[in-house]
Amino acid sequence: MKQRLKVSEIAALSGVSISTVSRVLAGKANTLPATRDKVLAIARQQGVLNNLHSGRLLLNNLMVFAPPRAFDVRSDIFYYKVIQGISQAVEPHEVRLRYCALEEIESDAALFIDKMQQTEAALLIGIDDEHIHQLAAEMNKPCVLINARDRRMRLPSVSPHHQLIGEFSARYLFEQGHRQILSLHCLRRYTMEQRLQGVRDAWHAMNLRFDSRQHLLTLNSFSSNEAAERLGDYLRHCPDALRPTAILASGDYIAAGAVSALEQAGLRVPQDISVMSMDGFNLAAIHDIPLTSVQVPRDELGAAAVRMLQELRLHPGAPPGTLLLNGKLVVRDSVRRIRDNLSHAPVQQHGLYD
Repeated sequence: MKQRLKVSEIAALSGVSISTVSRVLAGKANTLPATRDKVLAIARQQGVLNNLHSGRLLLNNLMVFAPPRAFDVRSDIFYYKVIQGISQAVEPHEVRLRYCALEEIESDAALFIDKMQQTEAALLIGIDDEHIHQLAAEMNKPCVLINARDRRMRLPSVSPHHQLIGEFSARYLFEQGHRQILSLHCLRRYTMEQRLQGVRDAWHAMNLRFDSRQHLLTLNSFSSNEAAERLGDYLRHCPDALRPTAILASGDYIAAGAVSALEQAGLRVPQDISVMSMDGFNLAAIHDIPLTSVQVPRDELGAAAVRMLQELRLHPGAPPGTLLLNGKLVVRDSVRRIRDNLSHAPVQQHGLYD
């Protein structure tokens, strides 16, 4: 097709009117699904879809599956904001957006199948159940995972680049002169393990030995109370010579708990100990201290997933892949640059980490 879409030829080949073809190619909703699929199939054969503007979303029904907590801003603000990003991305289009709560693992397969039969396409947020991934792949409908991965590589996905975000965050603290860094991590999901692996990679790149007994506090949740309690206990038993110069928290609420523990111990932020977060959206300031952080992409995930659905609609035979979104450094006042402090014992140089 040169210069313009030959709508009349598509109409003749598909046996529908020119106005129907125009509505389908414009992404309008007032066409029967069978007719729309037939028109799109012929348009694809003729090479017309290759020239369509990417702003046209050739879907009119979209189902979003997510863990129950994702629909409550107080339970999981991250996933709640991802869902808002999806809603904003489809708002300019004639798309009926529906939602279904689904457990991350041991999901209700019958419920999933029933909902998938009612939609043209789906987005799965944080769903790790491999059986659900298999069903989604076999149903042959556009489907994209968000902050999850299909280990058998059948479904495309979009996710924050957790490992690189962890590495970059630790590397920033090293660049500010810190060597005694204590990481506070909740490892309830593999994505958090990826962030921790990135932190370990940064230590390894500096030829420094990461000792999990000295440089890591593992938490059971992202709550500020648990972080404050665990860090407070750590500080009470930590010799002054081994006291960290910086805390790297895997979330804003963990960072808030760290600041509380430091204040209770009579330590100032950042004069005595710096605090940095890998999150950066929920708390711009903690106890009036502007928080330095690496912002994990959140709102962008929904828009990127919708674009991937469009690509699947335009090119259904394209191989699935994974899109990893980078974080963004926001420098505020909770991290200070230091020179080598001889009052702190140097960490061991080592070629491997624990």
